[in-house]
Parts: sequence; C-alpha cells; structure tokens
Amino acid sequence: MTNPAERLVDLLDLERIEENIFRGRSPEERLQRVFGGQVAGQALVAAGRTTDGERPVHSLHAYFLRPGRPGVPIVYQVERVRDGRSFTTRRVVAIQQGRTIFNLTASFHQPEPGFEHQIPMPDVPEPESLPKLGDELREHLGVLPESLERMARRQPFDIRYVERLRWTPEEIEGAEPRSAVWMRAVGPLGDDPLVHTCALTYASDMMLLDAVRVPVEPLWGPRGFDMASLDHAMWFHRPFRTDEWFLYEQESPIATGARGLARGQIYDRSGRLLVSVMQEGLFRKIGG
Repeated sequence: MTNPAERLVDLLDLERIEENIFRGRSPEERLQRVFGGQVAGQALVAAGRTTDGERPVHSLHAYFLRPGRPGVPIVYQVERVRDGRSFTTRRVVAIQQGRTIFNLTASFHQPEPGFEHQIPMPDVPEPESLPKLGDELREHLGVLPESLERMARRQPFDIRYVERLRWTPEEIEGAEPRSAVWMRAVGPLGDDPLVHTCALTYASDMMLLDAVRVPVEPLWGPRGFDMASLDHAMWFHRPFRTDEWFLYEQESPIATGARGLARGQIYDRSGRLLVSVMQEGLFRKIGG
C-alpha cells in the first residue's frame, strides 16, 4: 500500500475485539510520541462504530493525558453513555500498555431543520495558485533533510499555506498569531461519512498550534519550544468530504503561563463553514 490516503483509511480501520472494545495500529515512526490526531481520529472511529450510523457526530471534546508510544497498539474502550431520541453520547478511553493516554467524549445528533447563519470565509487565493508545502520547503532548503523527505512521502494531505512561510526572525517581526492553509487528502477516501469525519479530525491536529508560534519563531526553522497538545474540541456543522479542498483558518487569542490557545474555522471552497476547532497546547522553551 503506497498511497498515503489509502494508508490513512487503513489506519482508521480499527480491529473490533469485543462489542465495545477496539484496537488500533500505531505505526512505527521515528517520533518521540504518537501523533495526537491519529489517536483522536481512531477514538472517534471507535465511538462511531457503536452507533447506528444514522446520526453524524456534531461535537467532540478530548484530553491528551500521556504521550503514546509509536509502534505499540492502542486499545479503545467505548462507554455507551446515552442513546436518546435525537442525541447519542459516547465516551472513549484510549489505553496503551495498561495506561490511559487519551479520553474523548463524542455527541451524535439526528439531523433536523433550523435557522442558519455563519461568519463569512476570508478572502484568500485559490489553492491551485499556491505552492505545495513540499515544493516550498525544497525551494528554500534545496535538498530536504531525510526526516522531512520521509514526511513528505508519507503525508496523507496536500497542504498549501495561504501566506509564504517565514524563515527568519526578521520575517516574523510584527506578525499576528494567525495562519491559514488549504488542505485535502492526496487521494480518494471512499464514501463513508465517518471516515471523512475521522480523517478531518486527524488533520485538525496537524498545525493548529502553529498559530500560537507565529509571532515567536519561524514555523519551519529550528524549534525553540517543546510543544504538546493538552486538549482538543471540535464542532461539526455540515457534511463534507475530506478529499476535497478545505480552508483551515487558525488564530491564537492568547498565550500565557506556558500554555497557548488556538482556534480554527474550516470552510469548503464555496465558503460554507464546516467545522470549528479549539485546542490548548503546552509550550516550554527548550533549554529554558
């Protein structure tokens, strides 16, 4: 299996051990810890597999409790909290080597009519007019380091920054804590809405905390901070496909006390607001 999008779908296809217990793979990577978006996406798959599939998820709230170990399977235990007339609630605990590393509560809602409004999507260039992230990195660095080249080969998403990357302290001077990227899966993800929702959950953790760092250090230079996601919340407003272009707009309203808060809005190309995201992260200066 060489297509990164196919690998993502396979990663989200959990093994059912018992009625409410699932096991997910954690690929062996040269990373210090398992990517948080993987754990969140797999946990949401586990929650969704215990519903009737007629109610899409409308929100999730999660906490990252311990770093997961790459290469070690993760077990997801689902508690069926409530099955009501309109809403279904599930609680998921992720366990690795006998220790809880993550928990998630997800709520599913039967679609129903109601009034509508939304804030408008910002005016940004079309994704086709922007360079791919890998091309932008190669333009600046020439030959990519092996770690970045490996990341580019395995990346399941096409990522295009709306603004060119900043590489020097001079370029970030006066920058606001904002960022925006166009994204889509690099290949088709099939037609299961749960797969698209969980794939977007995976993607939502990829760079949201970068908005916190924008005024402090270049995003793709040497990292001066040890970063870790603390919690993650998402609200799903409309159906979508993650293998079609979506705009991920991000901003950080505050950073203080070694923690930074970031929020994101995800739009489709027509300007419909699809998903809202909030995340807090821990930021400790390396060597400080």
